[in-house]
Amino acid sequence: MTTAARPTTPRQVADAHVEAVCDLDPLVATQLGNRPGDDRLPDTTPDGQEAEAELMRSTLAELDRVLAADPALEQDPIERRCARLLRERLTAALALHEAGEGLRAVSNLFSPVQSIRSVFSMMPTATPENWAVVARRLARVPAAYRGYQESLAAGAERGLLAAPRQVHTVVGQLDAWLEGPYFAGFVADGPVELRAELDAAAAAADAAVADVRDFLRDTYASQAEGTPDAVGRERYARFARSWNGSDLGSGTGLEDAYAWGWAEHKRILEQQRVLAEQVRPGATPMEAMRWLGEHGEAVDGVEAIRERLQAMMDTAIEALDGVHFDIAGPLRRVESMIAPPGSAAAPYYTRPSLDFSRPGRTWLPTLGKERFPLWDLVSTWYHEGVPGHHLQLAQWVHVAGDLSNYQTTLGGVSANLEGWALYAERLMDELGFLSDPGARLGYLDAQQMRAVRVVVDIGMHLELPVPDDAEGAVAEHRGQPWTPELARAFFGENCGRDADFLDSELVRYLGMPGQAISYKLGERAWLEGRAAAQQARGADFDLKAWHMAALSQGSLGLDDLAAELAQL
Repeated sequence: MTTAARPTTPRQVADAHVEAVCDLDPLVATQLGNRPGDDRLPDTTPDGQEAEAELMRSTLAELDRVLAADPALEQDPIERRCARLLRERLTAALALHEAGEGLRAVSNLFSPVQSIRSVFSMMPTATPENWAVVARRLARVPAAYRGYQESLAAGAERGLLAAPRQVHTVVGQLDAWLEGPYFAGFVADGPVELRAELDAAAAAADAAVADVRDFLRDTYASQAEGTPDAVGRERYARFARSWNGSDLGSGTGLEDAYAWGWAEHKRILEQQRVLAEQVRPGATPMEAMRWLGEHGEAVDGVEAIRERLQAMMDTAIEALDGVHFDIAGPLRRVESMIAPPGSAAAPYYTRPSLDFSRPGRTWLPTLGKERFPLWDLVSTWYHEGVPGHHLQLAQWVHVAGDLSNYQTTLGGVSANLEGWALYAERLMDELGFLSDPGARLGYLDAQQMRAVRVVVDIGMHLELPVPDDAEGAVAEHRGQPWTPELARAFFGENCGRDADFLDSELVRYLGMPGQAISYKLGERAWLEGRAAAQQARGADFDLKAWHMAALSQGSLGLDDLAAELAQL
């Protein structure tokens, strides 16, 4: 930053940080859509990670300078929120960096293996010029994957290793990508005039995928043998802060969250038992969900389910706009997509570019299936699409000019994002959109899954005892520490999803400590904030106005979310 252009407010510091991050990490620039011609990939070596850490340190120093120069900025609510968010996010990220977590980043969802591939699905491909950028970036994939291997090797030298379960899962994902192979298939629709360049770059990228697979399978896996799945309290606390925006590791915060998650599991189970009787008299919740999977309404065909999910979001927009939300024009476009092979089992959402040229998109992993029961997809698409992730994240893009790009992009906190999406499912239930017993049982199953996540995520990583009133397969293990095997058995008895999904989820929790708890803890904060605002406003409380104000304040962590929502 030059002296002449030095920021004078926290928002300016935050936005300068976004631009600097885009310089270092072109994947972020593509996600934001602010540099469409950028064909680079990030430096995935240890040096690249240190450069990102140094940027965070310099940004924090700049924030300190700005606030010291003008203490009155702390009185401006937008500047105050931005400053708190920026400081908390960067210090949380630095804590992970200094612990060397980037040197053992192997997981089935959020690691460089996946992010390097997924960036191509966000790149424009409408013109030959667009495809030329794709070709140049594809040519850089081998170097990016070599840098990733260099980081893992550096971690191994320091004794910082991922658990074997993560390694074997990612190897399986890479095997699936190579069946296509993925990059060769991705460029198949490219223009004729670039055919040779695209094919050569894709072949090199697919070969690089094979190199990563071979390195993980033949070298890293043996080094990782004996590394425990459980990360322990100290590492878990750092991760939990990163995902939730709160120091849950202090005091009894994690034990309290674990106990609350168990109580939620029991509460939801009673509701499921009542509803299962309506779906199938005499059936348990699991029996009712299995019956719905076999005999309930379903859609046959991959394209047919994509169209059905698209129609569901379009219908939700029409029903909610002007009544429960004010949905701006650019937000009314959201696309339903089919996830590429080798993705994790859970559906997901990708946000729009800053100019909305790339819309928000929901993604359904089909896992090779051709038949799709609807009972467990309705609530899920309210979560991923409308009024869930899409309304929040696209609204953030819409109001970015009133806040800062940082507050509406890089500063996102999982507990805020996933908490809103889970709140959105509950809202649709409150509004009567889940009156069908099958769809409502799917909603309760989604709620139960998030409660179970709190229990098994904290339970496994901290090796807490199975509660004394546990039932079913884990009843004989009361008082014993949770293990992945016990968690999988408990999950299987309390979640109606299929075995492949549950297996993928368990690996996800073990590889992303603290993320799984962000859904229910975030939803709790959203509900507490709404209840407090409603109590304060009384008869004057306007739910639509509250929704729009809440969705327009940008990112907040759990330390601030409920309190800020209560003031709206």
